[in-house]
Amino acid sequence: MTSSGSGLRRTLGVRDAVAVGLGSMLGAGVFSAMGPAAHAAGPGLLPALAVAAVVAYCNALSSARLAALYPASGGTYVYGRERLGDFWGYLAGWAFVVGKTASCAAMALTVGTYVWPAQAHAVAVAAVVALTAVNYGGIQKSTWLTRAIVAVVLAVLTSVVVVCLSSGQADAGRLDVGGTAGAGGVLQAAGLLFFAFAGYARIATLGEEVRDPAHTIPRAIPLALGITLLVYAFVAVAVLSVLGAPGLGQAAAPLADAVRAAGVPGLVPVVRVGAAVGALGSLLALILGVSRTTLAMARDRHLPGSLARVHPRFHVPHRAELAVGAVVAVVAATADVRGAIGFSSFGVLAYYAVANASAWTLSRTASSRVLPALGLVGCVTLAFALPVTAMVVGAGVLLVGAAAYGVRRWAGVR
Repeated sequence: MTSSGSGLRRTLGVRDAVAVGLGSMLGAGVFSAMGPAAHAAGPGLLPALAVAAVVAYCNALSSARLAALYPASGGTYVYGRERLGDFWGYLAGWAFVVGKTASCAAMALTVGTYVWPAQAHAVAVAAVVALTAVNYGGIQKSTWLTRAIVAVVLAVLTSVVVVCLSSGQADAGRLDVGGTAGAGGVLQAAGLLFFAFAGYARIATLGEEVRDPAHTIPRAIPLALGITLLVYAFVAVAVLSVLGAPGLGQAAAPLADAVRAAGVPGLVPVVRVGAAVGALGSLLALILGVSRTTLAMARDRHLPGSLARVHPRFHVPHRAELAVGAVVAVVAATADVRGAIGFSSFGVLAYYAVANASAWTLSRTASSRVLPALGLVGCVTLAFALPVTAMVVGAGVLLVGAAAYGVRRWAGVR
């Protein structure tokens, strides 16, 4: 469906798209996923980061190729539908909407944890309401705010890296990967850290709002991913050198604990502000992505058709955004952030498994199928290396979605 038919406008260039990807990724991993990952991998956190990055790179290239060919709202929901069939597109969309709803809750709770730990759930709900209102006002307003957020977060992270690495508490011996928790721990940590890289999907799900998508999307996705990987590597090294893997694994606010351990407690409030701002940026981009996939599924009647409406003035899927905001607010009021990260990772890995399988069908040569095949195997491996609770709940949610699809088909509902 074209932008004119849908009411969405193509206004985003390469810098805008990169900003959306960075805003989503930088707020996710640095401030929330590194602690659980360090707990799983021990000193193997850096190898786990490398594994997650390789899988994310394969997924990014597959997503970029597909997004250039199918520049429509919905991302892998559209790609799976067009390349593999209606069911696989639906399953990818279901996994994305449910998994990323959990991601939204995790980011909202991260905001609450850093801003006001005693009232984390209340702050999380307030953040969801505020950012839903921002997104309602139009994609350009969201993009401008995201750019400002990315600038603040990068400045704070740079300060953390400089303070930690230049302190007398930094010890390169804490980076030793010889005493890892084993391959299982590294893979589990990689699965959790994948949560931190998944933000580039937002670029693809905004396909109908990107100018010259065949040119813009393939440039923006790898660029955003590369910048994020570089930032994560510096931050991981800096924090590990001060806290060590055991300290990082137990930290509720890892970066704040790191600068305190480095002997600069006066920077803690700045880090807390940066963490809250970064998580807000991630939450803003996540709501954008989930609402666009909801729009695409509603157009095909996999979700209520009323959610496919586009606001005549602001040119946004306003009903989908309000519905997503309401669901996320309820989850954020009741969920646990670590549980939300694991469950979200399972859903997103299932989503990208479909993306890689879709990209595999684009070419008939063995050499061009290597990266999609590697991405597919990587996604499945990391999904089943996650904590047991995340696997069981995630697989159960996918089965519920598949059952709902089967019932609808049996009943002749379209």
